[in-house]
Amino acid sequence: MVSDDLFAVGREDTPAAGEVRPPLAVRMRPRTLGEVRGQADVLRPGSPLRRLVEGGQGSGHVGPMSAILWGPPGTGKTTLAHLVAAAEGRSFVELSAVTAGVKDVRAVMESAARDRDLYGRATVLFLDEIHRFSKAQQDALLPGVENRQVILVAATTENPTFSIVAPLLSRSVLVALTSLTDEEIGEVVDAALADDRGLAGAFTLADDARDHLVRLAGGDARRALTELEAAAGVALDDLPGGRGYPEASDPAPITLVHVEQALAHAAVRYDRAGGEHYDVASAFIKSMRGSDVDAALHYLARMLEAGEDPRFIARRIVISASEEIAMADPTALQTAVAAMHAVAQIGMPEARIILAQAVVHNCLAPKSNAVYRAVDAAIADVRVGGSGPVPVPLRGSGHTRAARASGQAHGGYVYAHDEPDSVATQQYLPDSLAGADYYHPRDRGFEARLVDRWAWLRTRLRG
Repeated sequence: MVSDDLFAVGREDTPAAGEVRPPLAVRMRPRTLGEVRGQADVLRPGSPLRRLVEGGQGSGHVGPMSAILWGPPGTGKTTLAHLVAAAEGRSFVELSAVTAGVKDVRAVMESAARDRDLYGRATVLFLDEIHRFSKAQQDALLPGVENRQVILVAATTENPTFSIVAPLLSRSVLVALTSLTDEEIGEVVDAALADDRGLAGAFTLADDARDHLVRLAGGDARRALTELEAAAGVALDDLPGGRGYPEASDPAPITLVHVEQALAHAAVRYDRAGGEHYDVASAFIKSMRGSDVDAALHYLARMLEAGEDPRFIARRIVISASEEIAMADPTALQTAVAAMHAVAQIGMPEARIILAQAVVHNCLAPKSNAVYRAVDAAIADVRVGGSGPVPVPLRGSGHTRAARASGQAHGGYVYAHDEPDSVATQQYLPDSLAGADYYHPRDRGFEARLVDRWAWLRTRLRG
């Protein structure tokens, strides 16, 4: 679909009776770089994306590059594509990989070639959810991108390394977008309340209602605006009978109750910057340590419903997998790390399922803090000066020319793979720590298999 005026919907005045307006998130779409919230790093002066948005062609014969925008929902991928297209002398075509096929792509390429050759006008092709295109469909984009028939701006929420073919990646600039901060989401909400394209001062938003909206948005600007619009609708219904759309001179209040009714979410008592945050996070970790699946899922739900960053939760699960479980079930760390990466790519609400799986794994796994205690014991020795000289056979300097000349090239080092069972009897610790004994495997889960193994190894290693 070609649009001659990308932001026409944003310049509408107060709606007439019965008129259906575009959603608030569409009306508030930034028209300039100055209105964009977040993404300061990828939009810094001189960055490839900023030059593409500003229409910069570079120096010499360098033309505009295609770009792949990768990030969670509501971070501005569609907005940035529209801003790229808004540069002078460009047409805009938008396709969704959900509904478009190779035939649609080829039609765009042919039209773009005509516009370029006849009118000298570049075409921006915005392809949403490009990860849904098959390899063959993505390959169909290559000639147009290679010959710059189109400036491709593709959006994806999935890791491009796995979801986009390498030839297309190599011909595009990869731009990683991040979720907006709470402060930036708050700015988006405030702008929508005041801007003529938005609610035009017709509503006020209570502080606790604003905080609730920001928390539930989870860094997603589109979600924040959608929820604000829904809450404004509930507030309108609460006005005395017969009163129409409120004027800026007599704004209608949007309260926390209105927000809760609109979103069907109770305002969970949870201050991410205060004590409640730490209390709930602590209870979550201790419930996993205590193997109580139901309790851990309860605290997970409380954090999610309060708008806690799911990436924060994922990091806590990863830490727990090593601190509380470790070698009692080494696969717990694999599950936790996989969950952390998946959550970063998928976002809410689906991330709740991934987090829950990792939580259940941590709870049900046998527990051991042997690794945690071992590394802390080693660190404690280092901190009190227990770091003696590295034994001569282990020193990297034994391979230098000077060491070879002195006849100490290996200093008596025994290569483990030349020994029975690939275990060599020699001193690895400094002299001052020759008797150190840090790791004590527990007789639990997989680690129980390591008790005899480590006892045998210590005997062989130290003779």
